[in-house]
Amino acid sequence: MNPPKPLEIMVACAENRAMGLQGRHPWPRIHEDMRIFHEQTAGKLIILGRICFETWPRAALDGRRPIVVTRRKELERGEVRVTPSLGEALALADSLPGPACVTGGERIFREILDSTRPLTLHLTLIHAGIPGDRFFPEWRDQPWTETYRRESSDEHFRFTFFTLERAGRAPEPPPRTSPPRP
Repeated sequence: MNPPKPLEIMVACAENRAMGLQGRHPWPRIHEDMRIFHEQTAGKLIILGRICFETWPRAALDGRRPIVVTRRKELERGEVRVTPSLGEALALADSLPGPACVTGGERIFREILDSTRPLTLHLTLIHAGIPGDRFFPEWRDQPWTETYRRESSDEHFRFTFFTLERAGRAPEPPPRTSPPRP
């Protein structure tokens, strides 16, 4: 069995954690963020949900090897792999060479943030409250170490690019089923 590899998370969200609305970003295109996103995911294993895959036309380009978490096996073709669960997607990523990156959606992000794996969070934080129907889970209460920060803006928003590191955590011990022996 392969050891769990560290994971990178790529996400853009607003101050209120909104990251999606009706299958799209809920803000006008931020060209600088999109350029960085495509550069940082190129050549990597990409773990993502079906909606993210179907709305990202470049998911399988630039050397990316998508692992789509869905039961829809018909999406599997070429470099695109399909697994029915995040656990199976992670096991597949651990068995394949190269770094792995998680790009969404909401449920997958929640499960990854709850995991014990070492994580690198590449976060574009848009300094606005934006309506949405998909939200990035609360990350601020976890023990992150900030390793990079850069402020930027475009004609619509101010935003900050962050890189945050989280060391792996020990798994929770299983609950005791019987009282300890004296």
